Amino acid sequence: MAMTRPARLAWLGLLLGLLSALLLFAPARWLAEALSRASAQHVQLVNARGTIWNGQADLLLTGGAGSRSTAALPQGLRWRLRPGWADAGPAARLELEAPCCTPQALQLSVRPGWQHMQLDMAAFQSQWPTDLLTGLGTPWNTLRFDGRLQIASPGMTLQWHAGRSRLQGSLDLQAQDLASRLSTLRPLGSYRFTVDAPAGSDGATLALQTLQGELLLQGQGEWIAGRLRFRGEASAATGREAALANLLNIIGRRQGDRSLLSIG
Repeated sequence: MAMTRPARLAWLGLLLGLLSALLLFAPARWLAEALSRASAQHVQLVNARGTIWNGQADLLLTGGAGSRSTAALPQGLRWRLRPGWADAGPAARLELEAPCCTPQALQLSVRPGWQHMQLDMAAFQSQWPTDLLTGLGTPWNTLRFDGRLQIASPGMTLQWHAGRSRLQGSLDLQAQDLASRLSTLRPLGSYRFTVDAPAGSDGATLALQTLQGELLLQGQGEWIAGRLRFRGEASAATGREAALANLLNIIGRRQGDRSLLSIG
């Protein structure tokens, strides 16, 4: 028997209601599963609770599938996700809060499009424990750095278009009172790593410098069209060669009294 028009409308309303409820109350574990797949299990949200729109979880960094290296962020992570509209297109606003490390919530905006996506991050300041890096596996689990990571930015924009990426903005990372289990010297020193991508540029420049300390680090690099290239070196201050020999043997390719750092 054919369904009457009121019956069809009733079923349509029920279906729309179910879909709306599904979207509104989608569990946070769905977001956790998506992030784990997208990061090849390097970044995981454990014990996720709440919804994909408003939830919290323990943040775990790992060396990937099969790795035994793990590190958890103290006090976990909280998020708020809101869909919206910007510049004649869909957008999503995301607030991330880590009680241990972010004085104010990190504000991000994601704008997806056809073969295009843009991620905007508002100005921020934060401080993170360096031992969180050990969860990423080699070489961090061998070096086992200890200290404080201070990260700040006046704002950054990352764009993907037709398989190419582009960065605009700047980032300042300072590693304060850095130490490693591979050396008896504590601390090794304090260091600064900067990323600078002025408006209209084709890429970003990278710079590493020593602020103070016995382990001397320096280097320069660039990130263009999604390709990273960095060249630097590590050496010991006068009189500290023996104390830093083991660390220099592992941190890069040894060449005389220097250890060469190379990426890309």
